[in-house]
Amino acid sequence: MALLEVENVVVRFGGIVALDGVTFDIPEGQIVGLIGPNGAGKSMLLKLCHGLVAPNAGRITWAGGSDPGRRGQHQAIVLQRPVLLHRSVNPNIAFALKSKELSPGERDHQVADALARAGLSRYAKTPARRLSVGEQQRLALARAWAVRPELLLLDEPSANLDPAATHLIEEIIQEAAEQGSKIVMTTHDLNQARRLADEVLFLSLIHI
Repeated sequence: MALLEVENVVVRFGGIVALDGVTFDIPEGQIVGLIGPNGAGKSMLLKLCHGLVAPNAGRITWAGGSDPGRRGQHQAIVLQRPVLLHRSVNPNIAFALKSKELSPGERDHQVADALARAGLSRYAKTPARRLSVGEQQRLALARAWAVRPELLLLDEPSANLDPAATHLIEEIIQEAAEQGSKIVMTTHDLNQARRLADEVLFLSLIHI
């Protein structure tokens, strides 16, 4: 059974068609790479899968149910420009865990574990906005990963990062997949798609 099924989805904003007739499914246990030219709707497709945008036509089914609220309980998304709280690193992770029924001890353990996996433990008390671009991206990934999502949606997770920072991001993605999260990630880097993805989907841009 597919974890997520997208069937003939159309998204329009006024006279602009952002997505037209998109159909695919996300098998369980895979990293899916989503590639395509600028303007093809890759980021929009991730937002659609996460329930942040509603389709004008078509259907999205999450593990047997189409309720966007239910999907949101089992998914996490990291946008290309992650939004971080005006707080230190630790509270940024803890905030994501508020919806979970955790004791203070369990919450603190999951925060520390997420930071350790992202290589950010020494920055626990550092204001998040003072981190480098690469560190902020790792923090956003750690925050998403902390909730143990079944599906992790990533929009250009290593965009504008140097090779060393990209390598760290890719290690986090691979470890998240090994821990059981299914991942859909957009990327312009074909080599990155080859390194990480079990399956690659291409979203085309059609001019009419």
